[in-house]
This record gives sequence, C-alpha cells and structure tokens, in this order.
Amino acid sequence: MRKIPGAIYWMVLVVSAIHLLACSGKPESGPGKVRWDREICTRCAMALSDRHFAAQIRGGPLGEKPKLYKFDDIGCAVIWLDKQPWKDNPNEEIWVNDHRTGEWLDARKAWYVTGQTTPMDYELGAEKDKSEGALTFEQAKKHIYEVEQRFSAHGGEPVSSESTDEATPAKGGQP
Repeated sequence: MRKIPGAIYWMVLVVSAIHLLACSGKPESGPGKVRWDREICTRCAMALSDRHFAAQIRGGPLGEKPKLYKFDDIGCAVIWLDKQPWKDNPNEEIWVNDHRTGEWLDARKAWYVTGQTTPMDYELGAEKDKSEGALTFEQAKKHIYEVEQRFSAHGGEPVSSESTDEATPAKGGQP
C-alpha cells in the first residue's frame, strides 16, 4: 500500500471541504430562485407568475436560520411582514422585482412608481433609480395601507385610486 505524501493529503482534504461547503444547503441571504407559475404567494395563495412585481422576504425570529417567503406583489409582502412577531429583526431582507427589467432589488433601497397594474392591485412598480414622483419604501408602505383600506371599505374588491365611495352618475344623471 502506497502512502500519500502529507502535502497532497492536506490539499485534497481542503479542496474536498471547500467543495462540500459550496454545495451544501440553500443560501442564507439574497433572493431565492422562483419557480414561476409553480409557487404560490405566502399571503394570498395566488400563483407567482408575474416576473415584474413579485417580492421575497428572507427572515425569521432572531437567532434562528432565516426562511424564504415569496409573494406575488410587494403589497402582500409588506402587509404579511407587519403581522409577524419578528418584523423588526435587523437581519431580515426584502426583495422586489424591478417592474421594467425583472431584476431583484433591495426593497428598502428601491423607488416605487404608482399607477401600475399589479397582481393584487397595490399599483406599485419598483425601480432601481429614482424617477419623478417615485416613492421611498416608507411612502410605498403608506400607499399599500391606503389601498388596503379601500379594499376593506368595498368588501375586499379592488378599487382604483380614482374611485370614490359614492357611485358617479352616468350620462343623463342616472347612477
């Protein structure tokens, strides 16, 4: 039986360890891969199918391994996260798709434009760079809750931001 020289033994051991670490488990930061049309939103159970308005949250209780949660709309992500006891965990990450490119962006650093047609009608599209009238993440959260209040006031049905609480008379004065 041949003896393996010490330097080669250690080199093989180190390379093997690096290989095992690189291949083991899921990443613990950043957005995860989405299986479009095969995964559902954590909050509303709708299919994740629009690559321009999805969101992800990676987080959980402090001290525990973070989990990845996927959403079809940034509105679902924001409302769901606000109901979690660990919502203020400084290690949580929120990711959102750029509505033009589909690129994943840090939701807290993204800019949000209104008037978009989104899966859950929260009307927000994320962008990497600030454009005129774009909202910060905190302003976007406020917008999401305003939309949510309109939903609640109308029995959970989507209502555009131009709608009012009273019916607008049609031509001829008929409601």
